[in-house]
Amino acid sequence: MAAEGDKLWGGRFVGSIDPIMEMFNSSVSYDQRMWSADIRGSQAYVKALEKAGLVSKSEMEQIVTGLDQIHEEWSQSTFVLTKADEDIHTANERRLKELIGEPAGKLHTGRSRNDQVTSLRLFPPLSASEVANVFTYLFSLCFLFLYREVDILFPGYTHMQRAQPIRWSHWILSHAVGLCRDAERLGEIKKRINVLPLGSGAIAGNPLGIDRELLRKELNFNSVSLNSMDATSERDFIAEFLFWASLCMTHLSKMSEDLIIYSTKEFSFVTLSDSYSTGSSLMPQKKNPDSLELIRSKAGRVFGRCSGFLMTLKGLPSTYNKDLQEDKEAMFDVYDTVCAVLQVASGVISTLQINKEAMEKALSPDMLATDIAYYLVRKGMPFRQAHGVSGKVVQLAESKGISLNKLSLEDLKSISPLFASDVSKLWNYTNSVEQYTAAGGTAKSCVVAQVEQLRNWMKSHKDD
Repeated sequence: MAAEGDKLWGGRFVGSIDPIMEMFNSSVSYDQRMWSADIRGSQAYVKALEKAGLVSKSEMEQIVTGLDQIHEEWSQSTFVLTKADEDIHTANERRLKELIGEPAGKLHTGRSRNDQVTSLRLFPPLSASEVANVFTYLFSLCFLFLYREVDILFPGYTHMQRAQPIRWSHWILSHAVGLCRDAERLGEIKKRINVLPLGSGAIAGNPLGIDRELLRKELNFNSVSLNSMDATSERDFIAEFLFWASLCMTHLSKMSEDLIIYSTKEFSFVTLSDSYSTGSSLMPQKKNPDSLELIRSKAGRVFGRCSGFLMTLKGLPSTYNKDLQEDKEAMFDVYDTVCAVLQVASGVISTLQINKEAMEKALSPDMLATDIAYYLVRKGMPFRQAHGVSGKVVQLAESKGISLNKLSLEDLKSISPLFASDVSKLWNYTNSVEQYTAAGGTAKSCVVAQVEQLRNWMKSHKDD
């Protein structure tokens, strides 16, 4: 085991740290994922040191070249961690010293691991957001369905009861719009992530004339943090990312729940591909929607990470505390989970079979009860009265044991004289959906307009 003096903080300590405590304290097992971001931050920092006259140009070049070599080792999976490596920062600095000797000891001048939280802000999921690529693919799949199946009608549900006829494409749009909001939120979060803490030291700032504007430009941040105490301890950007992921997963879970229901034999509206289903270990006839059930369960996992991290933050005093080490595991796990879920969701959607006949067969005249009220409103009756009359029509049909469309005109006139022969037009499901022409409705013209709005939204956010 390395002596305590070999550690960045070891000079004040005597003897060896307890092995269990050493494992408990270490984060390198998971934060090594930030190796590239850490190297980027160090290479920028040594340039600021050279400008401040704290290292020579030759020393700067040695450090940059050494860090390039370490980058290559990580890229080739040949970098070897040691027991002395607490985290990715100490691992890279230890290796740099092995490669170039004494100049490596100057890299940490005026810098704390606290302000090296910069590495987390530079981590690809937060700085570039690979998530956006999967979002784009998922949107494109939604558009494919919207154009291909715009004329398919099926029951819309409230309280899990058949409510009104709608277009299948209207259902798809309802989920696509939620994902649009998720994409917009992610863009907003990225603005607050793109603030540079490097140059803040441990708490008080940097006393050695480090040019933080140079660091900002080198690392492509939008701005420099305002206060050194806040900069080294602030994890709002992690909390926001975890909340964003929780909300996004909630939307995907909701969509999954719908598809699980629609894929049952009782509904048979959709059929999942075998590629995204599994069988039963006992019942050979079963085809289980495991992909969708796992998406639904992962939402709980992500929300657990979010609430757990918020509980960590709420009990902390000012500035850096070791509790904040919890940020990376939470962020990495959530990022991996969201990426996997988005990819599986894309696969499910791209291979989904729509059973048009089953959808249209599920439409029933009782779903047109609201249309009866609208019919009477158009005849001049106040809506609240029309709603009551429509209820009486439903009650009459139930008492006769027949569907609404089987009631005779005389039956209807016995409830209200406003019913006329044109009432027969109500029993057409296409007519029903086509009356919802207000913006956002399920009429074909409205659905097409919504699709175009989403298309324009995608174009306008292409660079985001």
